[in-house]
Parts: sequence; structure tokens; C-alpha cells
Amino acid sequence: MLNHRFLPTALLAMAILAGCASVPENSLLNEARNDYSAAQNNPQVINLAPTELKQAGDALAKANNASDKKEDASVVTHLAYLAKQRVAIAQETARQKAAEIAVANAAAERSKIRLESRTVEASKARQSAAASKREAEVSQQEATTSQRQAEAAQQSAAASQRQAEASQREAATSQQQSELSQQQARDAEMRTSQLETQLKELNAKQTERGLVITLGDVLFDTNKAQLRSGGSRSLQKLADFLKQYPQRKVRVEGYTDSTGSADYNLALSDRRANAVRTSLVDLGINNDRIATHGYGKESPVANNDTATGRQSNRRVEIILSDDSGNFSAR
Repeated sequence: MLNHRFLPTALLAMAILAGCASVPENSLLNEARNDYSAAQNNPQVINLAPTELKQAGDALAKANNASDKKEDASVVTHLAYLAKQRVAIAQETARQKAAEIAVANAAAERSKIRLESRTVEASKARQSAAASKREAEVSQQEATTSQRQAEAAQQSAAASQRQAEASQREAATSQQQSELSQQQARDAEMRTSQLETQLKELNAKQTERGLVITLGDVLFDTNKAQLRSGGSRSLQKLADFLKQYPQRKVRVEGYTDSTGSADYNLALSDRRANAVRTSLVDLGINNDRIATHGYGKESPVANNDTATGRQSNRRVEIILSDDSGNFSAR
């Protein structure tokens, strides 16, 4: 039934791949498509994470749609990255649920074996008591021996009771461990969701250099390197994010348009990058986590022949490191 449910999505993915055959492919989008196809062919993902798989399919459809419409490559890359993350969430959810099922089945099997063992032991104890009673009726002389056997049987029953109590404690411990695993899975899912939300609020885009946050020249007055009050407020969200993820670092890169000399633009871009670093330090971020560099009029993102293009080129880009504090090569 689940295979039929995902068939339209699979057909849509095949149609999109066929339609894109004549244009350059986005590598990250291809990776997202391959990951999604692998997840669709994984019975574990289909059965244990159908909701997450559907969300991944919806995200991939958005990325494919953006690619078909020939939207900006950064937009397609960003949507492909989100789709790839959704596929990873579906796969991880399936693995976690499969582990939980395995733990539950193992605990049930152990409980069954212990119960059978206790039943056999109790039956043996009853048989021993009955034999002792018959021996007492045959001979009074054997009564003392029967009494000792009865006491031994009682001791054995007490030992069985202690074992049963130990088994109950082990079962309770297994239950606690299972609940802890479930809570850890929920916590991991919540952290993933929070990270996605925060990156979206920061307008971070996935590039070959990693996650990049672009701050336009609205942060500074013309030919100035001092942050406006509105610019400081924009950096507060970034500072809050860095405080929540202390293992991450940032690289602040300043850029200008082509107006003016190369030396002046290089110095201005460097001052603006350092102004952003100073603001982040003032907001409580350790200076060791921040690297800066000014590139002047290098690497324009728009045509400098128009005012709009020059405004786009006057920017500060903030590159986020991975969870280990490492940056991709520039």
C-alpha cells in the first residue's frame, strides 16, 4: 500500500530528471535525488518513516520545480540542500524506530524465557514438597529427613523469588533504557528542527564554501565602516546562534563595488569586515572564533554598471563552519 502511495512521487522525480537532461545539473540536487531514490527503495524507511519520507519528497519537488523554472542557482542549491536534509531525517528516523523495535522484541523474549524458567522451578519445588509428604506418611523415622527436604525446598523457592525480583528489576531497567533512547531520538529530531529554523531566519544559503549569510550595504553608511544601529540588531541573531552552537566558527568577508581605487576599496572592505567582528565580540562571541578578510571589488555578484548591481556588490558575507569548526576551501 505504501509503495502505491509513493508511486506518483517517483514518476514525478523521473519526469523531472528527463526534463532536465538538456541543462546543466546542480550537483547537490542530483545528490538529493539519489538519496531520495535510495530511501524510496528502502522498505525500512517506507514502513517506519512514511511522514518524513513524504516531507522529503515534497522538499525535492520544490527543488526540482525551481530547477525546471531555471531559478537562481543559489535558490536551487538551497532547496536541494533542504531536500537532502529531509531525506537524511527520514533515514535516521527509520533507523531509530528499527532499533527501538529490536530493543522491545529482545526485552519481551528475555521476559518470556525468565517466566518459563520460574515456572519450571516452581513445579519442581511443588513436586519435592509432595514427595516429602508421602515419605512422612510411610515412616515417622523419615519425618526429620522430609522436614529438612522441605526446608531446602523453601530455600530454593526463596532463591527463585529473589531471581524473579532480579528479573523484574532488569525488565524495569530495560524499559528505562528504551524510554531514554526514545527521548534521545525526540531530542535529536527537535535539535535538527531548531537548527533548520535558525538557519532559515538567518537567511543562510548552502554554497560550495558552506553555509553563507550575506549582509547588504544597509549595515553601513556610504564609504563608512561603522555599523548602523539597525545593522547591530541584525547581528544579534547571528550572535545568539553562535552562543547556542559554540563549536561553530565564522569567517567574515568584506566586499565593495568597483567605484574608487582598488587600494581604497580593499581597505574599506577590510574595515567593514572588522567592524562586524567587533560587533560580534561586543555581543559576547570569543574573538578566536571569528576570522576576517577584505576582498575589495573582487568576486562581484552583480554588474557594477548599474546602481542596483553596485549595491548588491557592497556586502559582507559570513561563512559558517561545520560542527567541528572547519571551513571548506575558498
